[in-house]
Amino acid sequence: MENFQQNLEKYADLAIRVGVNIQKGQTLVINAPLAAAEFVRQAVKKAYEAGAKNVHVEWNDDEVTRMKYELAPDEAFHEFPLWKAKGYEEMAENGAAFLSITASNPDLLKGIDPNRISAANKASGSAMATFRQYIQADKVSWSVIAVPSKEWAKKVFPQAGEEEAVQLLWEAIFNATRINLEDPVQAWKEHDQNLHTKADYLNSKHYKKLHYKAPGTDLIVELPEKHIWIGAGSVSENGQAFMANMPTEEVFTLPLKEGVNGTVTSTKPLSYGGNLIENFTLTFENGRIVEIKAESGFETLKRLVETDEGSHYLGEIALVPHDSPISQSNIIFYNTLFDENASNHLAIGSAYAFSLEGGKQMSKEELEQHGANTSITHVDFMIGSADMDIDGELADGTKEPIFRNGNWAF
Repeated sequence: MENFQQNLEKYADLAIRVGVNIQKGQTLVINAPLAAAEFVRQAVKKAYEAGAKNVHVEWNDDEVTRMKYELAPDEAFHEFPLWKAKGYEEMAENGAAFLSITASNPDLLKGIDPNRISAANKASGSAMATFRQYIQADKVSWSVIAVPSKEWAKKVFPQAGEEEAVQLLWEAIFNATRINLEDPVQAWKEHDQNLHTKADYLNSKHYKKLHYKAPGTDLIVELPEKHIWIGAGSVSENGQAFMANMPTEEVFTLPLKEGVNGTVTSTKPLSYGGNLIENFTLTFENGRIVEIKAESGFETLKRLVETDEGSHYLGEIALVPHDSPISQSNIIFYNTLFDENASNHLAIGSAYAFSLEGGKQMSKEELEQHGANTSITHVDFMIGSADMDIDGELADGTKEPIFRNGNWAF
């Protein structure tokens, strides 16, 4: 127990010092579920100790969310509190940092009418569009981390009792975020450097296309002329280094919006909108998703793709070696933050502006002109496996191996 408290404190410290990298006099906004209360108190303490001016905590509760979906009238799902959206925008404009803590139950909205979920996602996506743009252009420092909830832990470790499942999930999270190491902060600095080395190599190549091949996958992805590969750490508008996702094992960029052709098959379940989508296939023509199939969660996937015009296209391609620590744990987390870091993945929806040269300063229209997709949604799904090969094609048509048998080939 003593060891757990130490690890919890190290985790809170990492979230504040490396995740959002809070500065003296800065405001911090924490979004968190009630299940994370103990951890949030530690994080708030660490933030004030690091010199934060104010820490605002926005709580949410799975049970209240479920009640709303079961009992509220239909019109409730078509609106979103504008005071909240404006508040987030204002805090971002004033230089706040944003820490999001996820602990969601993957089956939270099982059995709920998909139309309600889709309407709610559209309403919040539209209202929060400006704030999302700030996040996707790295205007502010932001970070996403996870803590266990009982429901999530039981989903990941169904054979264990409730208490044991929570302990096992904590252990898995501590391992994935390097908390079990002597000096997690230093370990993250080294990890950041390793990922940057991969990104630097890919950036030096200026590949025109990537060709993915695996069972059920034969996909060609063109890259915009000014694409940039990004690894791990980011830098906000005012020069503040931060780590957007913890854990992270990916090197990523954006595809050319209309340059994706072929078929791709998922290799892990996708938890979206409180439902699981499993064993699904997407077919692309000139960037657009023209066909979808799914063994389960078809309606949820269909509504995700139909969120808006941009959700018919991809906004991110990410490379993650199959021998990454999370993949080697052989745990399916049913949580994108972890599962995407065990597997090559793609994202339906908006591209990150900073994946384009000069993108942080571009308007929405300029981003689109350079081949970036815009949407009110951004949802990662996993496609990597030990059987995946990826080739990079240079401007002169030469092909070079990037991945072989699921791992880096350089």
